[in-house]
Amino acid sequence: MASFEHATPARCDQLGRALTAAGLAWRDNGRQDTPQYLTYTVTDPHGRTWRISPATNFQIPPSNAAQIWQASCAGLTRTTPLLSARKVAELIKDAR
Repeated sequence: MASFEHATPARCDQLGRALTAAGLAWRDNGRQDTPQYLTYTVTDPHGRTWRISPATNFQIPPSNAAQIWQASCAGLTRTTPLLSARKVAELIKDAR
């Protein structure tokens, strides 16, 4: 069974700080208590909307447990690989 216990409040705070530091407008849906339903909505510098969600425990690479976030942008028909909070924020900020 898939689990999401890696999406801890500390990791959620880390993502929020990374998005803010990247100068991105964002909000979450307030579901940190049930991370399988947790999503962040982020607007990139070009006005496109991205959705970020935590990966399942089966998706996380054992070699890098910090890579728990995956983002998608319908406007770009793009889904990122699993990334750390800092990397996902950088990718969204720099998306062309």
